[in-house]
Amino acid sequence: MIKKIGKLYKRRYIYDVHIAFLILPLLLTPILVELVFHFYQVKFFIQHKEAFLFGDILYIVLARFILLDTALYIFTHTKHPTNATLMHVVLLYLEITVITIMYYAVVYYMFGVYTLFHLNSDFSPENYRIISEHSFVTAFYISTVTFSTLGSGDWIPQTLNAMMAVSSEVILGIVQGGIFISIIIYGHQNREIKS
Repeated sequence: MIKKIGKLYKRRYIYDVHIAFLILPLLLTPILVELVFHFYQVKFFIQHKEAFLFGDILYIVLARFILLDTALYIFTHTKHPTNATLMHVVLLYLEITVITIMYYAVVYYMFGVYTLFHLNSDFSPENYRIISEHSFVTAFYISTVTFSTLGSGDWIPQTLNAMMAVSSEVILGIVQGGIFISIIIYGHQNREIKS
């Protein structure tokens, strides 16, 4: 009986590991659907943009803490952590980081980078024009700097909605870094105990 439970236990982790890498990008589906809706139902979107933004922030925070961290917890609690297991954890965290940054970049892009943020830098008119023509790249940059908590200070939130979005992204970035370090330490300690 115990042998049978052990086999099922081991098999469950093998399936979870391979599926996690494929399922995680699906978390971007709601924001991509909203982006299409944003372009085709502009008037409705503008009228309800506060509710959309609140829903977007709530969704990513819940998805990150419930789904993604649960997947990591299941994945990292294998019976015998190895170098390959730790490498998978690093790759899974990289995927989660890219998904979270991309999600917020789409949110900033959809709600208007120049509506949410103020550029606090002295650019030449030509450079400013180039930046303003590439608002998604700018949104991705803002999201990356915010998530990594670098806070270079060149883009300042100028609305309450932007402050809420930035605050939630910073919290996710800090928590993710802490969890990542603790999982790596746990994995190394477990390997040392087993050997």
